[in-house]
Amino acid sequence: MKLKSNQSLWGVILILFGIGFAGNALDFWRFSIFFHGWWTLFIIVPCAVSIAQKGFEALPTAGLIIGILFLLSSWDILPRSAVFKLFFPIVLVLIGLSILFKDSAYKKHFKDTNTTYHSDSPEYNAIFGSQKITCNNEVFTGATLNSIFGGIDMDIRTAYLQEDIVVNCTTVFGGVDIRVPANVNVQVSGVPIFGGINNRIKNRNAGAPTIFVNATCLFGGIDIK
Repeated sequence: MKLKSNQSLWGVILILFGIGFAGNALDFWRFSIFFHGWWTLFIIVPCAVSIAQKGFEALPTAGLIIGILFLLSSWDILPRSAVFKLFFPIVLVLIGLSILFKDSAYKKHFKDTNTTYHSDSPEYNAIFGSQKITCNNEVFTGATLNSIFGGIDMDIRTAYLQEDIVVNCTTVFGGVDIRVPANVNVQVSGVPIFGGINNRIKNRNAGAPTIFVNATCLFGGIDIK
């Protein structure tokens, strides 16, 4: 079940924390026991929030699993060596799921907009390498950028945008730089885990085309400028 607002979800989380601290103050339980591995909450909570809001998706689901594994290890339920052995397979599964279900995920993210994802848009991959893409004085209809242990630099500053477009980005231990025209708007959808999405564009161009960036970011970064 999806919660309809951030306020409702964070309200529930704060109530649960309040109950926990109250029980600790009244000696109903030892709250400190449950906070071995408290740092894992910085992984678990954002992933759980994303799943509650958007449903199960590859990136937050994998992050939630990794966070729970680390928490179990902190509680001495699961050997830490087993967590590190499972980490890389989980990353591989994440990459596979992102590739398999990316089309349905894109449609889900942008179904409430007037934007159409062009299935014939070019796809660029940088795997253990780098790639520079430049679109000079051409019509740009969108793209898919996959950076896995690599980097992609896409420059569309002189491109022509005739409508709202979608740029899909997947970064796993990689980075993507997107340089956009000065007269466009940019909207970003995505939840980075051990990574970051930096959108430097200020949406002040009324009536101008919008670039919708759908980001999957794990141990990587996306910079839009």
